[in-house]
Amino acid sequence: MNQETETFGKILVIDDDRDVRGTMQSLLSRMLLQCETAGTLADGLDALQGGEFDLVFLDVRLPDGNGLDALPQITAMPGSPEVIILTGQGDPDGAELAIQGGVWDYLVKPSPIKQTMLSVQRALKYRMEKKGAAPVALVLNDMVGHGPEMKQVFDFIAQAARSHAGVLITGETGTGKELTARTIHENSFRSEGNFVVVDCASLTESLVESTLFGHRKGSFTGADKDRTGLVKLADGGTLFLDEVGEMPLSTQKSFLRVLQEKRFRPVGETREEKSDFRIISATNKDLEQMVDAGRFRGDLLFRMKAMTLELPPLRCRRGDIKSLAMHHVSQLCEQYDAPVKGFGSDFFEVLCSYDWPGNVRELFNVLERAFVAAGEERTLYAMHLPRDVRIKVAKASLGGGAAPSRKDSSVQRGPESEPEDLQASGPAEVPGTQAPLSPVQGHAPALGGMDSLFARSTPSLKEFKSQMEKHYLEQLITMHGGEVKAILLASGLSRSHFYALLKKNDVQMKID
Repeated sequence: MNQETETFGKILVIDDDRDVRGTMQSLLSRMLLQCETAGTLADGLDALQGGEFDLVFLDVRLPDGNGLDALPQITAMPGSPEVIILTGQGDPDGAELAIQGGVWDYLVKPSPIKQTMLSVQRALKYRMEKKGAAPVALVLNDMVGHGPEMKQVFDFIAQAARSHAGVLITGETGTGKELTARTIHENSFRSEGNFVVVDCASLTESLVESTLFGHRKGSFTGADKDRTGLVKLADGGTLFLDEVGEMPLSTQKSFLRVLQEKRFRPVGETREEKSDFRIISATNKDLEQMVDAGRFRGDLLFRMKAMTLELPPLRCRRGDIKSLAMHHVSQLCEQYDAPVKGFGSDFFEVLCSYDWPGNVRELFNVLERAFVAAGEERTLYAMHLPRDVRIKVAKASLGGGAAPSRKDSSVQRGPESEPEDLQASGPAEVPGTQAPLSPVQGHAPALGGMDSLFARSTPSLKEFKSQMEKHYLEQLITMHGGEVKAILLASGLSRSHFYALLKKNDVQMKID
């Protein structure tokens, strides 16, 4: 057995098919690799928790869950194993989700032996080289998070800090794109240089070239002195293009050349100047969709996204809310020169029940409002939180409003789990809301919605949940005309979870 195999050769196969497990165990043994198997997701996670593995073969559809949903949890296990998806479902959307989740490869059963062996060899070689790299001690400053989603973000920051390549950071408003870009800069070889922010949303076509490239005195009306542009200020450092999707189309062509050549000409100057900068861009828009619509240059996008990172929304990392709140309140106490404040248990209960459409930015705003409302009091309680937040949480808990998404990064849902935010799509008829009918009319009021489940006898809770879940799916499909993207957006379900619920409830739907 060679040294590579001794160091990097422990593999776990998670698949509910006994024949597949046997075949893989036989193949890997012939490659002189250690192999363990598990028939369920739970057994696989237990095995990963009990010892470090270098590589995991993971089936998608397992008896107790969906393998793709468990990816963050698996990669966060001791040793951070590489993952190869091995599935009988030739699903292109599943492949996309798997690759976005950081898997090494996506193999469809039955996969040729040669292809499987080649994928294993490459994954183990990559792992050996990665393990041989010197560890990076990150300076994270105000970045807070302990869940698997943020661990992937920190791993990306470490990787990006060792590179000079362009980085594109995407994510919803308020997820911390500028903070992430600044953290990459502060941990990079360019940390001694400037971190220069360009707010693309505020660039006007008349002044964009002067702002980016600078100008010479007298080059236009009002140019009473020389001005150094932002591109030159970033020489030796990082140029951060915030909201890059807002950059005027007319500017994108000239900026593309600057990215390629690292040369530019200030307005009114005859000679070109150089600037050695690293580009990091951020947006909450779908730039690829904008390229298709002709509103963004594809060649510029390719130059910017050598490395890409999508920041998770706060509702998908609820386990970090408490840490974020404590961190920010501590900063507020220091800022206001106030004594350290404690927290009532109800304070975090409300925070974790809210959906945070504005993400971390909204959370920090709410915390400051609560801090000010508390005044000299030494403990923050739920009553100190803004009323609009408390009302939304209270209405959701009572079924009087749209319930916040309960997707927690620390809990992996399987196909047998209840759907997030399960609600009936239409109003149910409630007894007493209609005028009673006279017995001489010959019939009683029709029962509808939830009442129909109780027409003959009281159903069990499990039966009630099952029927309402199926009703919800049927109404969801009808309301959105079977458009999967619209359904996922409205329901908050992941694509794999939605398909699993269709199968579980035997709901038929034409999938394009």
